[in-house]
Amino acid sequence: MAKIAVVYHSGYGHTQRLAQAVAEGADAQLIAIDADGDLPEGAWDTLAEADGIIFGTPTYMGSPSWQFKKFADASSKAWFSRAWQDKVFGGFTNSASLNGDKQVTLIALQTLASQHGGIWVSLGMLPSNSKAAQRNDPNNLGGSVGLLAQSPSDASVQEMLPGDLETGRAYGARVAQITQRLRG
Repeated sequence: MAKIAVVYHSGYGHTQRLAQAVAEGADAQLIAIDADGDLPEGAWDTLAEADGIIFGTPTYMGSPSWQFKKFADASSKAWFSRAWQDKVFGGFTNSASLNGDKQVTLIALQTLASQHGGIWVSLGMLPSNSKAAQRNDPNNLGGSVGLLAQSPSDASVQEMLPGDLETGRAYGARVAQITQRLRG
């Protein structure tokens, strides 16, 4: 079975809940980036041993959180030694606005994976974009590069939409399945 790690930062708990859904789908290990942008003890080793890495961050001001960016910059040691070369990658983001420039964040995550020589996994799911679609449907925000989710600024973590969480579980499963196939 492929080893997957979900490394994420969450400012208010919404991205953490989404990370948990993604990890559930991928049967992955969660690695939380703390409020100072640091990883817990042993996390770099976990990432080195992983076959696949899924990045997660809120979108703040049209880009990943500074804590995630600190992690991304710190990954330059792995970049220099090509430690993550040919690993499978994916990514997700959450913001308060329906758009909130989340696509820019996903492109930043995809670029980070590409700089490491990784193989990026798209969402692989059609959008729920018909007149009958509801905000609670899977992939209602119409992501393709990766997973997009939205949590209103005054919504609690418990109020996250089941459709976003379902999309997260499906995306985690997709990354794990593709990673397993490529390990073959």
